[in-house]
Amino acid sequence: MDKNEFHVVIKYCFLKGKNTVETKTWLEAEFPDTAPGKSTIKDCGRPKGVVSDENILKNPQNDIEWS
Repeated sequence: MDKNEFHVVIKYCFLKGKNTVETKTWLEAEFPDTAPGKSTIKDCGRPKGVVSDENILKNPQNDIEWS
C-alpha cells in the first residue's frame, strides 16, 4: 500500500475509536512489511501548521513510551 491508502485506513481506525497505539498494532499485524511508522500515524490528518515541535511537546498525550 502507498501512503495515501494508509491515510484512509488510519482515518478509518480513528473513526472506529482506536488510538495511535491500537492503530499501529493493527497495521503491523495486517501489513507487516509495509506498515507506516508511528509518526505517520500520529501526524495523519493534521494541518502542517499544527505539527510543530513546540505544539507536540505541549500535548501531554505525547508522553507515551513507544517500544
